[in-house]
Amino acid sequence: MIEIKNERIAIPIVLLAGLLWSFGPLVVRYMDQPNLVPWQYLFTRGIVIFIILNIYLFFEEGKIFYKNYFKIGLSGFIGGCGLGIAMITFIWSITNTSAAITLLCLAAMPFMTALLGFLFLKEQISYNVWISIIVAAVGIVIMALGNPNKGSLLGLIFGLISAIGFSVFSVSLRWRKETPKFTTVAISGLICAIVSSAFLFNEGKNFISSSYNEGLFAIHGTLVCFGLILYSIASKAIPAAELTLLSLTEIIGGIFWVWLPLFGINEVPSNNTIIGGFLIFMSISHYSLTIKTNRRFIGLN
Repeated sequence: MIEIKNERIAIPIVLLAGLLWSFGPLVVRYMDQPNLVPWQYLFTRGIVIFIILNIYLFFEEGKIFYKNYFKIGLSGFIGGCGLGIAMITFIWSITNTSAAITLLCLAAMPFMTALLGFLFLKEQISYNVWISIIVAAVGIVIMALGNPNKGSLLGLIFGLISAIGFSVFSVSLRWRKETPKFTTVAISGLICAIVSSAFLFNEGKNFISSSYNEGLFAIHGTLVCFGLILYSIASKAIPAAELTLLSLTEIIGGIFWVWLPLFGINEVPSNNTIIGGFLIFMSISHYSLTIKTNRRFIGLN
């Protein structure tokens, strides 16, 4: 794989990756009634992710790229399932609540990863990280209290499940570090397509939505893939703490694009979302300044 070793070049590349990911919620908002076609969305997006990543692996490694699939093992399968669940619950979250709440739930992923690492990999959590986890939890509770209606609360719950799914993926990579992460992500796309196919077949629905929606489904999958490739190319040159801070461009950008009147969505976050989001932002900043060994795998939403 191509790797950037100069930090001055790597930083704007990672920022560009976060910028690409940040357009994901905006693309979802442009879809025609996405809440009515979640399985069609997941089917197309899963296929697009699987195809693009395999094409990338082919150009990187040649005809032997398929051998990566024999290296996945149990950790890769669990990571792929976790990531697949994260992708599935993301669309259910963002179609039931504001983009800000969904993204801020995903922003709590480093802390969930730390907790899962503590429970399953016996990784120690420092006092400073516990502070960050508690502050983030308070922020999430404030957001939940500000969204008492059933739909928004359900969206927040799905957002948290999505964050847990991403965390399972991250922990699986730490469990067995030689597991090829691109192949694991490709498997997650395939899982999304298979699960979606089962539901669509059972419900007797079409696998394909309108041409307009299908184009947006494919665009979202492409943004995810290209952002991931850029992030991976540049991440080796940047310390983990800085990576976590730089990844905030995905969260802040995603909230900003759906609020900016220029794009016609004008989704203004509630006061509770702003307060809770500020606490999560502060907890991530504190986490970034204290953590030294954790590399955050992000932007797969």
